Amino acid sequence: MKKRISLLLPTRGRPQLVERFLQSVAAQSAHPELIEVILCVDDDDPASHCIASSRIALKTIIVPRQTMGAYNAICLENATGEITIAVNDDIIIRTKGWDEKIRALDKRYVDGIYLGYPNDLFKGEKVCTFPVLSRKTCEVLAEPYPGIYKGAFIDVHLMDIFRRLERRGYPRMIYVEDIVFEHVHYRTNPELLDATYRERARFGDDATFIALAPVRRMEADRLFEYVSRKIAREGSRPLAPVVTQMRFFGIVSLCYRAFLCDSDLPATWRTYLFGYMVARHYVNWFSHLLS
Repeated sequence: MKKRISLLLPTRGRPQLVERFLQSVAAQSAHPELIEVILCVDDDDPASHCIASSRIALKTIIVPRQTMGAYNAICLENATGEITIAVNDDIIIRTKGWDEKIRALDKRYVDGIYLGYPNDLFKGEKVCTFPVLSRKTCEVLAEPYPGIYKGAFIDVHLMDIFRRLERRGYPRMIYVEDIVFEHVHYRTNPELLDATYRERARFGDDATFIALAPVRRMEADRLFEYVSRKIAREGSRPLAPVVTQMRFFGIVSLCYRAFLCDSDLPATWRTYLFGYMVARHYVNWFSHLLS
């Protein structure tokens, strides 16, 4: 039996983009009857309540305004597929038979624990912009999509967990370059900058990502316990993170402790995160200074 794939899609104020995405899903799927899209929309966005498709199974969940992490968690809760993909409304699927390639990816690991991701033509291999997770992976993780994330870092959060699992001897991240989910993003198409993009604080989750390092360590432990045939701690929840205010010079010390000193991470990844987070902090600071 071929596995059903659930696409988790929070959206706001972009029904035309969602319709474009749904058309690409239907046109490029080998088995569109085995694809479902879970839409999570705001109760004050009536234009999105009427989105429909005659070719793809569609389930619409209407909620009050949430964080991006919460939207994805709600979509996951309402999904029925054995394979899940967190997607955006600004995607166009370009690969014919992408769903069969995703199923082939899923078959690589009999225990079902992996993090896959397609080529978004923007970040590429560097970031799992549209993470592919099996239902089993989502069950073993205490919180695949932490509700504390307002709008960013969910992808890097998942990559960090799987980098830690790799450090424990189980490399389970798979980048599939020939599955193209084109991310039609405003940073490559400035004219696409709309109200939905503008409302999102680009640097609003940086401190949260740093604070969640102990949570990611715990999540990696859970995956390791499962893949090494030990018993995962059922029902345990992530630790409550302490989000520290990031000061102009203190960011270097904070990121040094959070990343460079974290022997739980591969050396290349911890070095990348240190430089990446420090650079983001100063870009944010100078952008506020100049505005």
